[in-house]
Amino acid sequence: MAGDARAHPYLLFFLIGLAASFTVTSRAQPTAPTEVKVGLIVDAASPVGKVATTTISMALEDFYAAFPNSSARVRIQQHDSGGDVVTAASAALQLMTSQGARAILGPQSSVESAFVADLATRAEVPVVSFSATSPSVSPASASFFVRAALSDTAQAGAVAALATHFGWRRVVPIYQDDDYGAAFVPFLVGALTDARAEVPYRCALPEGATPDAIAAELYRMESEQTRVFVLHMRAEVARRVFAAAAEAGMTGAGYAWIITDGLTGLIGFVDPPQGVIGLAPYVPTTPRLRDVKKRWVRRYMRDHPDDEPEHAVVGCYAVWAYDAAWAVASAAERLSSSDLSSPPGLVGGKGGPTDISGVGKSRSGEKLLRAINDTTFEGLGGRFELIDGELAVPAFRVLNIDDGKAKGIGFWTPRYGLSRHVGRGSSKAGGELSPFIWPGESTVRPSGWAQPTSAAKLRVAVPGRIPVSYRPILHIDVDPVTNRMTAGGFVIEAFEAAVRLLPYALPFEYVKADPMPYDHLAQAVNNGTYDALVADMTITAKRSEHVDFTMPFIATSITMIVPLRDQRSSNKWTWVFLKPLRYDLWLVSAAFFIFTGSVVWAIERRDNERFGGTQSNQAGTMLYFGFSTLVFTHNEKLKSNLSRVVVVVWVFVVLILQSSYTASLTSLLTVPQVGPTIPDYRALLLGTEKVGILNNSFTPQVINQSGLPQDRVVRYRNAESFQEALLNGSIGAVIDETPYLNIFLQTYRDNFTVTGQANMTSGFAFAFPRGSPYVTDLSQAILNLTESGEMNRIERKWLGDPDDYRSQGGGPFTTNHLSFSSFRSLFVITGATSLICLSIHLAFFHKEGYWLPIPQIMSRPSWKVRLRMLAKLFDRKVYSETMPGRNQKDEGAVASPHTSDDVSIVGRLPSAPHPKEGSVEMATQTTSEIEPVAGG
Repeated sequence: MAGDARAHPYLLFFLIGLAASFTVTSRAQPTAPTEVKVGLIVDAASPVGKVATTTISMALEDFYAAFPNSSARVRIQQHDSGGDVVTAASAALQLMTSQGARAILGPQSSVESAFVADLATRAEVPVVSFSATSPSVSPASASFFVRAALSDTAQAGAVAALATHFGWRRVVPIYQDDDYGAAFVPFLVGALTDARAEVPYRCALPEGATPDAIAAELYRMESEQTRVFVLHMRAEVARRVFAAAAEAGMTGAGYAWIITDGLTGLIGFVDPPQGVIGLAPYVPTTPRLRDVKKRWVRRYMRDHPDDEPEHAVVGCYAVWAYDAAWAVASAAERLSSSDLSSPPGLVGGKGGPTDISGVGKSRSGEKLLRAINDTTFEGLGGRFELIDGELAVPAFRVLNIDDGKAKGIGFWTPRYGLSRHVGRGSSKAGGELSPFIWPGESTVRPSGWAQPTSAAKLRVAVPGRIPVSYRPILHIDVDPVTNRMTAGGFVIEAFEAAVRLLPYALPFEYVKADPMPYDHLAQAVNNGTYDALVADMTITAKRSEHVDFTMPFIATSITMIVPLRDQRSSNKWTWVFLKPLRYDLWLVSAAFFIFTGSVVWAIERRDNERFGGTQSNQAGTMLYFGFSTLVFTHNEKLKSNLSRVVVVVWVFVVLILQSSYTASLTSLLTVPQVGPTIPDYRALLLGTEKVGILNNSFTPQVINQSGLPQDRVVRYRNAESFQEALLNGSIGAVIDETPYLNIFLQTYRDNFTVTGQANMTSGFAFAFPRGSPYVTDLSQAILNLTESGEMNRIERKWLGDPDDYRSQGGGPFTTNHLSFSSFRSLFVITGATSLICLSIHLAFFHKEGYWLPIPQIMSRPSWKVRLRMLAKLFDRKVYSETMPGRNQKDEGAVASPHTSDDVSIVGRLPSAPHPKEGSVEMATQTTSEIEPVAGG
């Protein structure tokens, strides 16, 4: 028993070791990964097919090298479509039925992808395309279609930005005439139109176009004026196009070529000439990308030893194919083992081998599609993320082809536009790019146009019936022998000057328009009867509904012309002697006459008996003295030097006023006073005179709004009719736009004048059909002409200097009334002198002690009593022998307040001490009247 007990522990250790060995053995033999079959449909002989064959197998190897313990393994089942849609569809049916493919990579072309995507959507098998970039197929039309490439629509904005940046207003697209090329052109044209660029024509080439057919199309484009071309086609056709263009001399200086990303990604197969601009999706340079490029080039040359070394370039198709294969492998890895190990399902639908209605529905196609759409990772081309089943690319690179190599010169993003650095905007308008080489090894930017040898001319309508008097504004003549149109005048020269500043040639010919109102001419341009309208047409809201106007090339306004007449005839029974001075000067002068007389009276009142007497006598003397200075007849003898200073300064002012008055009155009586018969619009509305306007003018619309009755409006055709009607009194005024009235005044300026306030209008402009790209370019040209002064020179050449006529508003002979503002400084001088002298006099008055009773006066309760006592205080005369500044021999001299003589005392007053004793007192009577004591 003891031995059995000792053997039990060894048995336990043996069992534990055996179990451990079974566990290690089971871990050493893992479960084999599930095989996931994925189809690949490409044209194996095409450039994209060669790139895809090498890239996809390499991408799967890299994926499983990075994740060696993956539970699923993607096995590629490749089919060669040969570029045929039917073959591609047959291969897709075979993959989805007999071969049990859970997903399909490809097909290569957009036409093949559209057909296969429709089949796969019915079978619920995801189709992941890395090369179908045409907008003709999208996840919106086929729910099981996934675009792991960039849609062509994304680069339309980049092409338009390049056209704007380089100032190209005309661009010609050259595209392959199939779903790949034709589906992109509407998006390109829309982007260029938004950028104010025009697509004058389009060049569509079939895939099998021969060199002779391509050369014929290029010759037609060379005969036109546009020199900017956008190439969007397969690499094989693009190579033939560039070869024909080089032979035709269309790859030299003066030409510009832009290739889309489909060609930039296969640049080694295209062989573009030097100076071509290319677009490519932005792929950030990383160590991983550099490593893949090195291995990819070696592998590509091993797989395709007959290809040229320059074909081994990792372009956008290689990057998209690599990331697409990685995304499928990653999605298959995330599916559960039950989904991956489920039976492949039916080998055919209910209707036989070609019926796919039941294929794939047991293979979890929706789960795999969802897993692919949700896959995100740092791919070879940056962040791989699908938005609504399409690849999101943040930016495009702008490349310059130099010696067969693509050199980056900038970036384009929808947010920042063109810039030298990705993710940052440019401070310059229109973007900024690095310097690069243009075709022909030129560093000069192509203008984008040349003088065409054959091009349709713009039919420019010019009104035919223009009055002879208005020929300086506009005229068109027809040679009866050659039937050739010759146009001239201010409007024509302004238009031709603007056309010369356009960044392209604009062939045009003048067409004499049928007689019709200008509103109808605008409609004729809108309906295509004419391509443009060059006329003296004012911009109005109604006309803008039919055409687009350029910037106004001349500012206009509605003004009024009336006859001139001598205003003296209306002054026969008026007080003409009052007219030399304005009312303000009359009032101020009268006030200063009274003011000066008052100051002199205040100074002379106490010492000069000639300013004494009763109150009415004093008032009369004061007024008489003031107004008598007007004719210098004042004979009152002044005793104070202060009043003499006041009078001398005032007489000087009166002398200047009198001389000015005399000169102005003489002018009024002898010089003709020519002025307008109707001063302004208000007088016109209140009157009964008729108004003349130019025929075929929009002025009646303005007159209707002003409230002038229509029965007072008379239409005329020319300036001579205006002149006759104004002189014979048929009309009292002419209302029209300034260019016409300036022409009228240029001939008849002596008898008529502009009057009333000018009402601004929108000005004259050229009219084009709505949406025309010429409007913006011509507006810019007009602005340049205006800023340079060229437009003013043209206007003065044909219409004269407008200031010469508008300055005649007051007539050739007018006399302005004198106003207070002309003599303000003189009145300030005399007023200040009078106030200073009066202040000095009051200071002497205070010094002699006459202000001492004021505290007793101000203590009175009634203000009437206080005023009366102050007046009596100032009115009292005290004769003195010793008043300062007085002549002791003068008769009527007042006594000094220092004397005790009581002869001058009126009334009974108490005695007061002598001022020398230190104070002066006032005695107040019960009657509230005071008398100054002899002593003060």
